[in-house]
Amino acid sequence: MKKCITLFTLVVLTLLITACDSEPKLAKVNGKIITTGQFQAYLQFKRLPAQDKKRYKALTAQYLEREALATEISESPLLDKKLIKAELNEFRKEMLISRYFEKFLRDKVSDQAVRNYYNTHAKDYEERKVHVAHILLRVNRSMGAAERKAKLTTAQDAYSKIKSGKKFEDIAKKYSEDAISGKKGGDLGWLKEGAIDPRFTKKVFSMSVGDVSEPFETAFGFHIVKLLEGPMVVKRPFEAVKGDIRYQLRNQAKDAELKRLTSKVTIKRFDE
Repeated sequence: MKKCITLFTLVVLTLLITACDSEPKLAKVNGKIITTGQFQAYLQFKRLPAQDKKRYKALTAQYLEREALATEISESPLLDKKLIKAELNEFRKEMLISRYFEKFLRDKVSDQAVRNYYNTHAKDYEERKVHVAHILLRVNRSMGAAERKAKLTTAQDAYSKIKSGKKFEDIAKKYSEDAISGKKGGDLGWLKEGAIDPRFTKKVFSMSVGDVSEPFETAFGFHIVKLLEGPMVVKRPFEAVKGDIRYQLRNQAKDAELKRLTSKVTIKRFDE
């Protein structure tokens, strides 16, 4: 078995040496041959343009100087060789894995696949929305019982005025402590189900158009809510979600390929 491994190693080294010999030589740095192919690969890796001769000459000099410097200090006792070897190996693994999946996933998810997923999972992209207005009396954790009670009393007073015939919009402008919606008569616009406080969501999605709720509390304070429109189901357009779908499908393809690759690997540990 050892003879087979040795023979294999010699074959690989021979092929590498032959490959290096077949490439035009760029320079010899401390006895080490640097080929033009290695330098071109470096330029490609760094995405460095070198169209004109002056630029090419400068980059070549810089590359060879760094190569010479690295060679010179590689045996320095100041360096922890084991640590450097470990760092280089981690970089090698990270580079191999990322480059592999970059290539693997490049054309794995087509535009048609994204469109098909959208069409077959239509309900996943449907949202229930309501158009509501509210009056808010804010509370916070630092408030005492008396102050909270005063807020609730104010909310109940505002609710009574609405029930007696006052316009919701006018009461909102007068009482609401939500400055932005208050200026618009309490109008919050269209709200998506689940995007707000659970108690608020449960209340507004159980109401009928035109209904005004009694004061109820959420983490933000005491609310009085009026349902203006809805609930209605709105489907998110394909253009708005296609990026998310592509990302999801690419991750699924990556997970499947990871499972396929790891299923072919054998790991035998000696510390267990």
